[in-house]
Amino acid sequence: MKQKDIAMIVLIIGIAGIASFFVSKAIFASASAREQKAEVVDAITTTFTLPSDKYFNENSIDPTQLIQIGDGSNNNPFDSRQ
Repeated sequence: MKQKDIAMIVLIIGIAGIASFFVSKAIFASASAREQKAEVVDAITTTFTLPSDKYFNENSIDPTQLIQIGDGSNNNPFDSRQ
């Protein structure tokens, strides 16, 4: 290659680099447009407020209690004999 060809390639690369810089600035969002606001969360405390009596009362059925139906003495439940 001639000296003139190398200079022309370097010039074209320089112009393409500068043009791509300005085009990318126009296409992609700026730093201020990418900023988003986040909601501030309250700190967790060790205090616990009791739930409303409207939803939870002391006289209701406790679903965590074991419910047994029948005597449960059959060790092989898939056998028809007891």
